[in-house]
Amino acid sequence: MMASSYNAKEEDGHHSGATSHGGAGAVKSKKPDNTAFKQQRLPAWQPILTAGTVLPAFFVIGLIFIPIGIGLYVTSNNIKEFEVDYTGVDVDSPCYTCAMNFSWNNTLPCTCSVDFTLEQPFESNVFMYYGLSNFYQNHRRYVKSRDDSQLNGDRSALTNPSKECEPYRTSEGVPIAPCGAIANSLFNDTLDLFHIDSNGSRNAINLVKKGIAWWTDKHVKFRNPGGNSNITLAFQGTAKPVNWRKPVFELDPSDPENNGFINEDFIVWMRTAALPTFRKLYRIIQKKSSTTPTLPSGKYTLEITYNYPVLSFDGRKRMILSTISWMGGKNPFLGIAYITVGSICFFLGVVLLIIHHKYDTRNNSADIPN
Repeated sequence: MMASSYNAKEEDGHHSGATSHGGAGAVKSKKPDNTAFKQQRLPAWQPILTAGTVLPAFFVIGLIFIPIGIGLYVTSNNIKEFEVDYTGVDVDSPCYTCAMNFSWNNTLPCTCSVDFTLEQPFESNVFMYYGLSNFYQNHRRYVKSRDDSQLNGDRSALTNPSKECEPYRTSEGVPIAPCGAIANSLFNDTLDLFHIDSNGSRNAINLVKKGIAWWTDKHVKFRNPGGNSNITLAFQGTAKPVNWRKPVFELDPSDPENNGFINEDFIVWMRTAALPTFRKLYRIIQKKSSTTPTLPSGKYTLEITYNYPVLSFDGRKRMILSTISWMGGKNPFLGIAYITVGSICFFLGVVLLIIHHKYDTRNNSADIPN
């Protein structure tokens, strides 16, 4: 009797639950749809790795990567490069006095000269770079400290710069153009190169200042407000960056196509570097004759107008002369990487081949028990 009454109550409970659920609507099933995708029945390729497929792959990778690496390494070594450090840290450095006595209040710039000798001539076009060390252009706040709308010639951004430029947004209540920490720290040393001939006379090397910036930067990203006709009037009502000696419309007054925001030295600097030690293109020395080298071997003098201090952050400054090849500047890392990967793959292929031959022979000759 007790069991039958319990079963009756249980059945009543089931009926009442079903009635309550039915009143709220049918319960939605959580079962996935019966499709190939949701039931994981899609066809898949599951390759079976065998010695016949793995070993040739290792040898092919090795045989391809090693010659490519050797070619890249030889090409990189054929690029000629010469570097001159003119920071002025050492007492016997020609720029020591300029480095130690630097002040932003100096109205007269300090000049120094560094003599050096090229042992080998430089053929084809020669690229002159300036290099900085221990300068972190990749700092997050430094990278953001600019106004791209202002640099693109937007008049509203010219008079009301972005707040990202703080604390180099305004100067005594006047908007700064160009604003931001990147523009404020513009590299402004002047470098001149002279060749000393056999008679001891100095011959100035022609340094081309145009064509050093990316085409998209020069013609798309950077524009002067109101065009290039009268940029002095266009920048009226703005202030120069705090650490600049002259306003932006005086960067190159002799060439309207290289003045203001479209000045190529300024554009090159505004493209921030990823590492604390970097180089940026400064000038191009173009080859004039096919019979004579661009820079013959011999003595040279580098004259520096020392405007850019680096000792405050333990930095270094240098001038680099370099040729280029089809793969760019001198960089042996890519060739070494290809040679290393190819050698490892070839070595692993030999080791696996030996192991496969040894154990495969043993398995074939082994007796299989009944």
